[in-house]
Amino acid sequence: MENSLPILPTISTTFIVLSAIMVAIGWNLIRKRKIESHKKAMIWAALFAVIFFIIYASRTVFIGNTSFGGPDSIKIYYTIFLIFHITLATIGAVMGIITLYTGWKNNLAKHRKLGPITSIIWFFTAPTGVIVYLLLYVFYPGGETTSVIKAIIGS
Repeated sequence: MENSLPILPTISTTFIVLSAIMVAIGWNLIRKRKIESHKKAMIWAALFAVIFFIIYASRTVFIGNTSFGGPDSIKIYYTIFLIFHITLATIGAVMGIITLYTGWKNNLAKHRKLGPITSIIWFFTAPTGVIVYLLLYVFYPGGETTSVIKAIIGS
């Protein structure tokens, strides 16, 4: 079972993909003016994102993070890409919370402005997260599992 994928990163990545799919469905539903279905899709998108975060944060706290195990010649590119992904994910998460809140509070003017921007950021966040997962666990063998700082900057 040496070539098997790590269970927690695989599950958490699946949830972030499901979140992005639900955002796309929600976006399509609101374009069709199906407001109640849109709300449900976005709640599912948020729930899937929260499940991702709980798994990711738990793994980080209790197990650590996996450093890049690919060739040294591309490590700098991986690191730059990872920082880009983390920045997008952070902005997307904060904007997602604000966008959900404005929708929940029926502040539709603000919600309509933020929603498309937040969605586009999420549509970049999810695929870049999948690419990070593929680089860490599929294309190359994972490096050592260590603290998040060591995983990002190396040791």
